Amino acid sequence: MPLPFALDHINLWVLVGPADTTLVDCGFGNATTRALWERHFATTLRGHAIRRVIATHCHPDHVGNAAWLSARLGCPVAMTHAEFLTAHAIVEQQGTHASAATVELFRRHGMAPEHLAALDRRGNHFKQGVPELPMVFARLLDGDRFDAAGSTWQVIEGHGHSPEHASLHARELGVLIAGDMLLPKISTNVAVWPTEPDGDPLGRFLDSLTAFEALPADTLVLPSHGLPFRGIPLRTAQLRAHHAARLDELVTAVEAAAPAGMSAAELIPTLFRRELDIQQRFFAMGEAIAHLNHLWHAGRLERRVAADGMLLFAYRAN
Repeated sequence: MPLPFALDHINLWVLVGPADTTLVDCGFGNATTRALWERHFATTLRGHAIRRVIATHCHPDHVGNAAWLSARLGCPVAMTHAEFLTAHAIVEQQGTHASAATVELFRRHGMAPEHLAALDRRGNHFKQGVPELPMVFARLLDGDRFDAAGSTWQVIEGHGHSPEHASLHARELGVLIAGDMLLPKISTNVAVWPTEPDGDPLGRFLDSLTAFEALPADTLVLPSHGLPFRGIPLRTAQLRAHHAARLDELVTAVEAAAPAGMSAAELIPTLFRRELDIQQRFFAMGEAIAHLNHLWHAGRLERRVAADGMLLFAYRAN
């Protein structure tokens, strides 16, 4: 299904069994995607009894049509508890899930006024892709098993990209529906948001990779973006090496800076060596803070509060 971003597509999966069918992820909640779904109802899914819709996590390209599909098909939406609640909190702009809180977080981390203004003008951008949400859901928990398409699937919970991302593994099929936790070429966005400004989502993401590394090496991985692939150990090793290199680059950049330290905004060019549009800058800022927070928690950098309340990261000599 198409997406209106630089990352221009999402893969959605259909588990077809002899008695019922399960849909995994929902696409961006707009007219274009719903028209494509209607085409599939008339062709690909014609005559299929849809048992459930699973949303791997709360992001708009995954949960955007969940309520619409549930009502259209008369079936429940299954997802983890934190993803369900987080989606509602963002849509309803509750507490620090409000867009104004993100603007304030990024201001404290040095984002330029013109970029803050552009972000503020977007308002609740999340709701553009999630016009409605299901009011009830079927809860998924880490380790849960359920039957779909004639096979048993187990939930593998991951963290860092979203609160309680649910990947799905069918051991007898040798298949993993990875969602956004394992992508074949790009690294998963791991960001700090205002609900947990001092958190270490990168540490949680790296810890989450351990569960995937325990799966058979020849498992067929079905990602949400990009082509299916095999070779989980190689891919997780690449991801670990990628983040280790980015962390080292940040330490080097901060060490070469003035003793007072640098802001996350000043360090974005170290991580992203290209022009960024407002959507890309939004994710880049959160990811820069995540890497810097990780270094701070690991004791490789200090985090200081400047007189104006700005947060700066400084080199900590051993």
